Amino acid sequence: MEIFNPQNIKLTKYLFYTGKGGVGKTSTACATAVNLADRGMKVLLISTDPASNLQDVFNAKLTNKGVPIKEVPNLVVANLDPITAAAEHRESVIAPYRGKLPDVVLKNMEEQLSGSCTVEIAAFNEFSKFITDDSLAEEYDHIIFDTAPTGHTLRMLQLPSAWSGFISESTHGASCLGQLSGLESKREIYKKAVETLSNGELTTLMLISRPEMTPLKEAERASKELSDIGVNNQTMIINGVMNSYDDSVSQSLYEKQQKSLKQMPLGLQGITTYMVPLRAYNITGMENVRALLTIDNYKIRSEKINAQIIPGLKDVIEDLYKSGKKVIFTMGKGGVGKTTIAAAIALGLSAKGKKVHLTTTDPAAHLKYVINENENITMSHIDEKVELEKYKKEVLSKARETMEGDDIAYVEEDLRSPCTQEIAVFRAFAEIVNKAEDQIVVVDTAPTGHTLLLLDSTQSYNQEIKRSQGDIPESVKKLLPRLRNIDETEVIIVTLGEATPVYEALRLEEDLIRAKIFAKWWIINSSLYRAGSTNKLLSAKASNEIEWINKVDAHAEGMFAVIPWSADDIKGDKLKELLK
Repeated sequence: MEIFNPQNIKLTKYLFYTGKGGVGKTSTACATAVNLADRGMKVLLISTDPASNLQDVFNAKLTNKGVPIKEVPNLVVANLDPITAAAEHRESVIAPYRGKLPDVVLKNMEEQLSGSCTVEIAAFNEFSKFITDDSLAEEYDHIIFDTAPTGHTLRMLQLPSAWSGFISESTHGASCLGQLSGLESKREIYKKAVETLSNGELTTLMLISRPEMTPLKEAERASKELSDIGVNNQTMIINGVMNSYDDSVSQSLYEKQQKSLKQMPLGLQGITTYMVPLRAYNITGMENVRALLTIDNYKIRSEKINAQIIPGLKDVIEDLYKSGKKVIFTMGKGGVGKTTIAAAIALGLSAKGKKVHLTTTDPAAHLKYVINENENITMSHIDEKVELEKYKKEVLSKARETMEGDDIAYVEEDLRSPCTQEIAVFRAFAEIVNKAEDQIVVVDTAPTGHTLLLLDSTQSYNQEIKRSQGDIPESVKKLLPRLRNIDETEVIIVTLGEATPVYEALRLEEDLIRAKIFAKWWIINSSLYRAGSTNKLLSAKASNEIEWINKVDAHAEGMFAVIPWSADDIKGDKLKELLK
């Protein structure tokens, strides 16, 4: 696999970087922009990532208009804040209804426009201006976007009924319908933007991944979603590849990566692929941005861990046991290890004599391979696809009673949104938690605060409007108050010792707080700092985790645990080791 070097590759005018949080989208996009600008090209770099650290990378105060970077004469960088844009968009849609509709209806509209889909539409709205502006196209040789829209958002934009205004008579209880309301005037711009994205002569989609199974599967899914709507000009960059080893930890990491690369998902095998070697440093400051695609700097940071004692998973389990929690959720972004932590917690509590029911939605988890049922542990697996199909059928049959054609197509697309998937799965969770009056239920992967608020506002909304559509099962009605009861429910946030996963976890927590659900424990998983490698590269990388461990420690007021990186799949006896 060749090293990614923009100097040796013919690149299109527009480059869109996409991938899971924490795979290195921003770093790679910045390094590409600087590399091209250093060669005399005029480059505009735009970020629409809510967790963007572009200001730190370039050490400059950035705006949504674009700021020239002193150290790189040909580079202009713009930082768009999609969360602010989404808030302004939300207010512009709801303002005309204030004082005219009941508060409960306004609250429901507000929540419908608070999800990740709306943030993405707002981001698309912002960067559409850049991709459709002819004067910018003339001024710049390359326009680079850090964070691309998903296939779901693009399909939504292509549906005629998506533009028919806010659908207050929402066809199912809770969804992300109506994100496009108030954007009718932008319809032509969006159309042009989608056409430019699909034009392989003008645009390349850069899929960024890491040499690990979860991000590779995510890249495959994004690739297929975008191919389905005609965005076929794709290139893949695998970031953080280890090329040599000199101790047991570095050897294990090298072998684990090689195994993932050999088992590359089928859907990615035909795509031109490059790699970026694993770097020890965080990508901030011009020196590091320039070095990313060329050399490594082994600098071990002198920062120290603030905590006198770093708790382990056994301390978390002891606290859960003593406080008598009945429902325990592990939450976090994909790929941080929620399933493993959930299984270890179930094992730890069962060893203390508690009856535990463990449930997961992770299709890759195959819990039975991770942990065995025993007299104290029962298990179940919620199949997201099955639950979603069941929910879709129910919603579409109701929708067809009053709708046809384009409107049905819009409802079908809306049903693909992340919120709808969460709602479908949530109903299955509710049934399981409801059965568990006499045991502890450990749930791997929980709905976000936004989804809970959608369900909550829909409940009030339905009572207000007395409609039969979107009926909320009794088990769901009971679950919301239960989740808010801190004596009964514990949410554990799982993250990694790096910038993006920590920022994403903080956003997830804010979402939960809006829904009046509070997390106590944070777990930093897969820590190289705790793995104790003597390899120079990994030691330097471990020293970069310290800043994030300290941040989590301060934020969680000491209620945090750190789990070492492990080469092995954590199951069976390995799971028991986590509890020591």
